[in-house]
Amino acid sequence: MNPNNSGTETIDDKQFYQLGSQLLHSIEAALEAADDALDLDLDVERQGGNVINIRFKDRSVIVVNTQPPLHEIWVAAKSGGYHYRWAGTVAKPLWLDTKTGKELLSDLSEFATAQAGQEIKVALI
Repeated sequence: MNPNNSGTETIDDKQFYQLGSQLLHSIEAALEAADDALDLDLDVERQGGNVINIRFKDRSVIVVNTQPPLHEIWVAAKSGGYHYRWAGTVAKPLWLDTKTGKELLSDLSEFATAQAGQEIKVALI
């Protein structure tokens, strides 16, 4: 992954805060909708404004949080810890894993599906 590629817009701290807030809100909304539709018994809790704890029926947890000094989104799941760096534009947000280059929402959908035992799709709203 090249964070300086021509398709990536540089963001400042204010934009990171706005984009991070939008991302966390989208994650909460998608998980709450999935919980309502599939009766997953999820507990989605915002902590301190920039952290989401997602507790599953089996008591496993996924934690998603923003890291403002690094302009990254961090995810901790059963499968491991992941760091996602900005690689998009304001019009087309994109966060890519710093090691694998995989997209955050796709990964998060995969992690949540594995931990819930039912398919969950997480997307921006």
